[in-house]
This record gives sequence, C-alpha cells and structure tokens, in this order.
Amino acid sequence: MISYVTVGADDISAAKRFYSAFLPALGYELAEGPEGLSYELPELPDEPAVSPAFYVKRPFDGQPASAGNGVMVAFQAQSQQEVRELHSAALAANGRDEGQPGFRASYGPNFYVGYLRDPQGNKLALYSNDPNEPGRDE
Repeated sequence: MISYVTVGADDISAAKRFYSAFLPALGYELAEGPEGLSYELPELPDEPAVSPAFYVKRPFDGQPASAGNGVMVAFQAQSQQEVRELHSAALAANGRDEGQPGFRASYGPNFYVGYLRDPQGNKLALYSNDPNEPGRDE
C-alpha cells in the first residue's frame, strides 16, 4: 500500500493555490509547515489509517524542483461531473491542461479521466470509474 506521495515545488504559494483548488473537494485537509504543504485524508475513530497522504515540498537537496519523466499521481473523484469540475478548478488555479476530461480508448469503458500539470510541471490525473454512470460505448 502506498503511504504517501511527495512532489517538489519551488513556489509553495503557487502550489497551495493549485492543489487547494481541488484536493479539499476530494476530502483532503491541508496542514502547512515550514517544510511545505501536507494534504491528508482525515482519520476516523476506530477506523484504519487512511492513505495515501500527498505532500508538496521544496526538494530536500536544495536543488530546483523538476517533474519526473513518466511520473503521474492520480486522484479518484466521485463522478464524471466532479472530474470536470475539479479539472476546471485546477486549470483556473494556474494548472496546465494535459488532456480534457473524457474517455480514452485504451482504458476500460467507464474510466473517465482528465489530465493536467501543476505550476511546477508535475503531471496529475483526476478520474472516475463508476460503472453506474454512462460509459464510453453508451
């Protein structure tokens, strides 16, 4: 199981604006510290720990942050409509479009996804895979 994901950012304020445009809608709570941003899902009493957390920090080696080639983080939304809304909110918060929300022929018939990049260039996906919503072939 993945416990957490960290992406680098040189401009923490720009990263906060971007990620705060959609992560709270997916249930993530923000905690800020001198080292950067921590987005975590709340833990409920008598429930197992919720993973993964998502961190945005300046690189520990002091070098400029860079996006990993081939690295992508995907966040699951509740519906196709939520994918569209959150993709739009992320773009309005200075994200860059990497693929408008929709179905892709290479994925399953209900896999609805939109791609974008954060202000640092990290690639993200917002997706829904609900079999109760209309699929690609319907």
